[in-house]
Amino acid sequence: MSRLKRILALACTAAAVVSLTACGEKVQELAGQPKLDAAPYTGTGVAAFTSGDWQAGDKNSWVQKLKARAQYGMNDHSRSN
Repeated sequence: MSRLKRILALACTAAAVVSLTACGEKVQELAGQPKLDAAPYTGTGVAAFTSGDWQAGDKNSWVQKLKARAQYGMNDHSRSN
């Protein structure tokens, strides 16, 4: 009977070790690198991603373009009628 208890204890210990392996996950950060976020209206610098009448860095025209796109181009309710 003592051999069965040892095997059961060993199996429980192995199950506990396997289930706790996820607790040792390392932190996933960009250590030592600054976060270089820019405002969306500053653009990407690639002409293929800009509209013809919008200039990079012009916040007012960016806001107007988003309003027009939401109203006419990307609004499924207005396009379905």
